Amino acid sequence: MGQPRKSVGAGRPGRDWRAVVVAAGLAVTSGCGIVGSNSPTDGSLGELSVSSPRFRDEAPLPADYSCAGKEGNPPLRWSGVAQKLTKSIALVVDANNAQGAAEVHWVVFNIDPLTTELAQNSVPRGAVQGMTSSGKVGYSPPCRRDDTYRFSVYALDETLDLKKGAALRETLEHIAQHTIARGRLSASHIE
Repeated sequence: MGQPRKSVGAGRPGRDWRAVVVAAGLAVTSGCGIVGSNSPTDGSLGELSVSSPRFRDEAPLPADYSCAGKEGNPPLRWSGVAQKLTKSIALVVDANNAQGAAEVHWVVFNIDPLTTELAQNSVPRGAVQGMTSSGKVGYSPPCRRDDTYRFSVYALDETLDLKKGAALRETLEHIAQHTIARGRLSASHIE
């Protein structure tokens, strides 16, 4: 349980995960999936390995971490961060349902680049939380049982000059512009 795996889709030609995150966020916040011209869309990204001691990639998300539970966010671990290049880490938790609608459940940024794990129901010291699709700041537990939930970790080439509660669209755009490596752990549905 919780064995490290490479991110799903890593290395696929023509697939830029920065653009996917921004497109999902833009679709949620503005109804528009167009990525801005300042967003990098070419070049290769490094790969991070993301895991959890509570569930495996493509396995169900334990109900304790959903709106039916009381545990808050699940614990996560990541590795593969290029220490010399990375200035901060960001985490985005989002969902995608069968109809293609995206919903962002959590955004945390400016995580210290030496951090390699996130404890259950916690935010690393010094990290900043942005707004979610629901307008809440902090972890917004998922509720739709059949959606796929994605826990994406991004290595960034700078700390973001954004405040707590920053607008979702703005935060996702900044993450996309500064991503140098990424990894993902997906939960196929809620237990």
